Amino acid sequence: MAVTLEIPSEYGYVVVVLVLYMFFNLWMSFQVGKARKKYKVFYPTLYAAESENKDAKLFNCVQRGHQNSLEMMPVFFATLLVGGLQYPLIAAGLGAFYTVARFFYFKGYSSGVPENRLKIGGLNFLALFGLKILTAAFGISLILREVL
Repeated sequence: MAVTLEIPSEYGYVVVVLVLYMFFNLWMSFQVGKARKKYKVFYPTLYAAESENKDAKLFNCVQRGHQNSLEMMPVFFATLLVGGLQYPLIAAGLGAFYTVARFFYFKGYSSGVPENRLKIGGLNFLALFGLKILTAAFGISLILREVL
């Protein structure tokens, strides 16, 4: 049986958070580009080899900070967009919190000390967990509409 969904007007906040994260991702890519020049790691090399570059760890930490954000992006986008259908303000708030926490995650990683990524940046996992809960609640509500 089909379910009709109305997109609440507050869903615009969800979209704004998504766009902000896309700009944040672009900023991180520029940081990797600057690190490539600074540490002399040229394309297509993804990670620097410590045997070939004395600054390999510093570059690799910047690269990993961005790469990890790319790896997490599909889950973030999916849970933000789907959970936001039913809970747009909560999803947008969690998404904004996630984005700020990812900034600190990236900055901490980029320091060259990988453990620094978790000082404040580790809070991104709480925001993502909240978005997963919203998405699950949305799915359950669809099932209950069908059953009840």
